[in-house]
Amino acid sequence: MSELINNSKYRKERLKELILKLHEGESAEAVKKELVETLKNIPYGEVVEVEQELMQEGLPEEEVLKLCDVHGSVLEGNVDLSGVKDIPDGHPVDVFKNENIELKKVAEKAKTLLKALSAVDDSEFQQFIFGLQGVFNQLMDVDKHYLRKEYLVFPHLEKNEITGPPKVMWGKHDEIREQLKGCIEVLNTKDITKTDLVDSLDLLFFPTLQAVIDMVQKEEEILFPMSMDVLTTEDWWSIHKQTLEFGFCLYDPQVEWKPEGLTDEKDDTGITSDGSIQLPSGSFSAKEIMAILNTVPFDMTFVDKNDKVKYFTQGKERIFVRNRSIINRDVRLCHPPGSTHIVEKILEDFKSGKASHVPFWIQMKGKFIKIEYFALRGEDGEYLGTLEVSQDLSENRALEGERRILEYTDDKEKDNG
Repeated sequence: MSELINNSKYRKERLKELILKLHEGESAEAVKKELVETLKNIPYGEVVEVEQELMQEGLPEEEVLKLCDVHGSVLEGNVDLSGVKDIPDGHPVDVFKNENIELKKVAEKAKTLLKALSAVDDSEFQQFIFGLQGVFNQLMDVDKHYLRKEYLVFPHLEKNEITGPPKVMWGKHDEIREQLKGCIEVLNTKDITKTDLVDSLDLLFFPTLQAVIDMVQKEEEILFPMSMDVLTTEDWWSIHKQTLEFGFCLYDPQVEWKPEGLTDEKDDTGITSDGSIQLPSGSFSAKEIMAILNTVPFDMTFVDKNDKVKYFTQGKERIFVRNRSIINRDVRLCHPPGSTHIVEKILEDFKSGKASHVPFWIQMKGKFIKIEYFALRGEDGEYLGTLEVSQDLSENRALEGERRILEYTDDKEKDNG
């Protein structure tokens, strides 16, 4: 019998038989017992191959999707992970796994809250709902985790002719998304009662949380080990460079992964294929960045490393007059002769590294104005230029107490005093 257990063909045939028994209606408990008795541990690669073969042999994708959770629970703890490759810090799989840690924490927090529902007093119920809304809104962040799998990892698997498992997993992603949306919809229902929530627990909330946790198991035991075996370092580097287009889920990587031996020196900045400006922390179009810069509540002027004025914001309320005739002009010529020596000193100290920030504040036309100069430096400390930031702080200095309610400020009324 030991020879059979060590035979890959036998193991796959046996696993296939057991999964088909689930398909025919046999209980998960009975199938799991039989699996443990006859096979003990299954190498993760063989689980993938069996799932793929079942679909190739005609088992409908919908049926495999239905069986996914059941045979996942049967396999839990019985998948042999002894051959799994080491994962470097910051590697896309390391990021996925750290996101999973946070997802499980939030899912368990949600479970704990829901299990305490019966003890919640009516006077505390609305606050309890607010807490649940926050937790389930956090869980919706899983969409970014799933999107990265679907659009970055799955295409590489499909190139290697692994098509079945990604299809099944994508289907489960969509189910979980809909379940989470359903939970949030219930929690956002106006005048929701404790009875309404209790009635939804076993029907919607607990199955949703379990689905999120089960997906973590499928990734950790099957998808990630298989992907590490199949995808090349170049594949993972391509995935890594595109990750920021989708964002991270409940986790911000603390280590920047860069594989050794690759000649690609491109960083995570530049212009993307759709014309967006890609930066390490996100991206936006030129129209969007212009709107952002012209909406921030202060004036900014950028002077490059050669002391030429290169840019200024064009917000509705400017503190100091600027016009485009100053572009490419030496910054010294943009100040009164009496203050040129101050400008010269700031530039000198910024370039030498003696200083990086110089603040001033003045009273002007009844307003309290703060003016700050910042040295701009690259990651290697290279001086890139100077940013001048001017802000009217009169209103901020007059603030008292607190404002915790939603209230809009009418800009026209503000302009009229």
